[in-house]
Amino acid sequence: MWAFLAVGLSVQVVTFYVADETALSLVCGMLGICSVILCSQGNILTFAFGFAQILTYSYICYTQQLYGTLAVNAYYFITQIYGIFIWRKRLKDNNKDIAESVPTRHLAGRVMTIIVVAVALASFLVGLCLSRLTDDSQPYLDAYTTVPALVAQVLMILAYREQWYFWFLIDVLYVVLWARAGDYCLLAQHLFWCVNCVYGYVHWSKTLQAHA
Repeated sequence: MWAFLAVGLSVQVVTFYVADETALSLVCGMLGICSVILCSQGNILTFAFGFAQILTYSYICYTQQLYGTLAVNAYYFITQIYGIFIWRKRLKDNNKDIAESVPTRHLAGRVMTIIVVAVALASFLVGLCLSRLTDDSQPYLDAYTTVPALVAQVLMILAYREQWYFWFLIDVLYVVLWARAGDYCLLAQHLFWCVNCVYGYVHWSKTLQAHA
């Protein structure tokens, strides 16, 4: 994990200097790297870094007029508080120390299909509203990163492995969004997060099998 973390942080620093980004984008990116790697490990400390990353990320989204993404960060902040209690309870119920990985579970295929269809439809409707009712700079891309994120966050809090499918899709779309917005620190962050999604899925799958 430490080598993976070092690579992620190094990418942020290199991008910061090469692309001449703001210090806030660098800090936000580094906090995000720490948060998602801890999440992929099922480590409850992910929430500590998550809170700090949400605050910095929200300000950047506000300056870029990405209102859907800004709204979902407010949602993240509230659900992170709930997530701490849920993860602590799962650790306690399974007689695990707080430093250990949270026990994971998985969704049935039929349930996952229903969720995917609902998310796709809701994303289109949100994009339509953003395009007509706000001056959002990238309404549909904003929507298709926002709505799946709402679902992914719930799945993460409830410790479902399938969260990683949604996070991967979200991060791919965010790479496009931040490339268009011209913030290369956050673009690099989401590229790294794509890799972390694969790592997280593999790790959570192993944890799931271990507790089967």
